[in-house]
Amino acid sequence: MKLLYIGGGFVGTCSAAVMADAGHEVLVYDIDPAKIAALSSGKRDSIENILFERDLADYILKHKDRLTFTSAWDDVKQWLEQTDAVFLCLPTPEKNGQEGESDMSYYQSALASLGPALAVRNNNKQDHYVVIINKSTVPLETADMAQEILAQHGARNFGVVSNPEFLVEGQAVHDSVHPTRVVIGASSKKDFEIMRQVYARWYNVPRIAYVEVNPFEAAAGKLLANYLLFSRLANTFDVVGRLCEVFPHMRFEQVRKVLTTDPRIGTWGFYDSLHAGGSCFIKDAASLAYQLEQKTDRTALVRDALEANRYQLQHFFDRAAQEAHFDFKGKTVALLGAAFKQETNDVRHSGALGIIELLLENNVKQIRVYDPVAYDSLHRWLLTAFGSTAQQRERYGVPLNEKIVHCFNAEEVWSPDTSCTFIATDWREFQQLPQQFQKLCKSPHLIMDGRRIWCHAYDELQQAGYDIIAVGSPFLKAIPI
Repeated sequence: MKLLYIGGGFVGTCSAAVMADAGHEVLVYDIDPAKIAALSSGKRDSIENILFERDLADYILKHKDRLTFTSAWDDVKQWLEQTDAVFLCLPTPEKNGQEGESDMSYYQSALASLGPALAVRNNNKQDHYVVIINKSTVPLETADMAQEILAQHGARNFGVVSNPEFLVEGQAVHDSVHPTRVVIGASSKKDFEIMRQVYARWYNVPRIAYVEVNPFEAAAGKLLANYLLFSRLANTFDVVGRLCEVFPHMRFEQVRKVLTTDPRIGTWGFYDSLHAGGSCFIKDAASLAYQLEQKTDRTALVRDALEANRYQLQHFFDRAAQEAHFDFKGKTVALLGAAFKQETNDVRHSGALGIIELLLENNVKQIRVYDPVAYDSLHRWLLTAFGSTAQQRERYGVPLNEKIVHCFNAEEVWSPDTSCTFIATDWREFQQLPQQFQKLCKSPHLIMDGRRIWCHAYDELQQAGYDIIAVGSPFLKAIPI
């Protein structure tokens, strides 16, 4: 089949690459020419600098004859003449000042451009039916809105389908090739039949749940799935982890063993952390709460999960002053990790960003950051969050590229005057660092482990004279040498 993807982010590019692997011809359109240039470059480094996702560059390079990227709308209009299905993979962030209401401007803009292009195609007597597919996480009534906008612009002979993604960043390509489920929300037999052709590689495969529902149910399933996963994390932080912080004689890992041996509870989400980030969980839980609030006042559980996540980050940071009596003013701080989790360069809602903001508010001298792949993403965030170099200088006295130092390996992150280390991302390589840390950082030194990634070395580090604040543990005061 001939497929069009509008939106070349994590979801769009990963899905497009896997569809090309399944034998379809695919065009990916994005308004960002720099992103398109990188994805079209044929160079692994350029691709991974824009989108670091395991195996993604391999799939793009392998299927370059079937997978094309463009930022030219004329290419889209030409492609539409024979397109069977259009995937909409667009950002739906929260509106400023409206917690939970989705900003649908990107989506509506895409539909406003797509509608006239489809109308021209119809006027040229090319009445080949096309399916418009919502791949983004969207409000429940989006399919109806899309139908209305496209029809207003003269489009006809089309259907609108909801096909939410359930990918895990860091293993999105693997999960797309080997999904546990494919969810199709459609309103007509014809749309279901076309989607079975699109997903022919995965349809009627015994190990895959191929679920056909209506568009409302598909969109609701995505929002609810993300909320339920997010609430498990919030409960782990705010109840399980907090209990282990305030009562002595308990190891979080041991308590977790007791809980996860119950098959009714399961194992997912029982990892304490400074924050649950990423592009989906926070936004989708807030969207669910907002939509419920339009119909009912029973939204406390959803809002409480969001508040628990916010509290967790601030509480973790505040423990430095409250329990270790540590003052960040004028200090040099090491930060291990910028991405919101391992195996990705995505920094959206990363706990590391929150730590950076709090450190800047507390007038640190310098923040030394190391992340294996996410520094360019961090740099782009800094420009967006803090403005131009002149604005940064006015606010902080120096440009942030002088205050926030990029380190190229973990050893560089510790300078002779570093007095505190934050661990914000659960990269596997960070687990092996306690020995290098002890060689490079003499006590006294405060370790802030936001991932419990050094839990295997807490006793050793305490005995070596280091103070430790870890999520899911009471304050571990250094044992005098």
